[in-house]
Amino acid sequence: MANLRVERDGPVLRVTLARPDRRNAFDAQLIGELAEAFVDVGRTRAVVLAGEGASFCAGADVDWIRSSVGLSFEENVADANAMRRMFEAIDGCPAPVVARVQGHALGGGAGLVAVADIPICSPDTVFAFSEVKLGIVPAVISPFAFAKIGAGAARRYFLTGERFDAETALRIGLVSEVADDLDAAVKRSVEELLSAGPHAVRWAKRLIRERPDGPETARWIAERRASDEGQAGLQAFIDRTEPDWRRKSQG
Repeated sequence: MANLRVERDGPVLRVTLARPDRRNAFDAQLIGELAEAFVDVGRTRAVVLAGEGASFCAGADVDWIRSSVGLSFEENVADANAMRRMFEAIDGCPAPVVARVQGHALGGGAGLVAVADIPICSPDTVFAFSEVKLGIVPAVISPFAFAKIGAGAARRYFLTGERFDAETALRIGLVSEVADDLDAAVKRSVEELLSAGPHAVRWAKRLIRERPDGPETARWIAERRASDEGQAGLQAFIDRTEPDWRRKSQG
């Protein structure tokens, strides 16, 4: 994959946007490669999504925007659906996604931050839902952004398209953490994920996305308690020992 680097690091899958000369901006090829990378992550315990170079993702590539001028309505729909499928693939990834965010996360780049479960950024990162500045709207990323920042923050940042800093991104819930040492913070989050039950983490992500209620919640917890992993975790807690998956994660 020319625009994307996908590497396995034990139980961790590392997906890196590799267009640093273009600030990892989207074009049709990168969108397709990203969608493909998240279609089947196997038994991966955590995915780290990153951008090579100075910026995480600066939105749409200028040449790609230029090529979209003059497209028919049907061609625009097809173009937008390709991007939608990419975001849905990342959002629906059964393994937790940790995003390492630096430099710029603009337009669709902010959308990538929104679909990550644990986005961590450096203090100097600049964000924007900048589509209105181009005379368009952040429609495709809106379901994921609403889930993160809510309608209140969207009313400002979708409408103005203004840039905002890392502390604002943290305050409105777009990112989980602002860290001076980005690599150390990402490593810490991955280690926390690896210390938890592998199946439990995936079920917890489903819980967040599906939001069962009433009797269904009782069935979910009962199924996990009765599972081999749940029994092993509960027994280890009682015995004050480490469950097998935690011992493996500690090497």
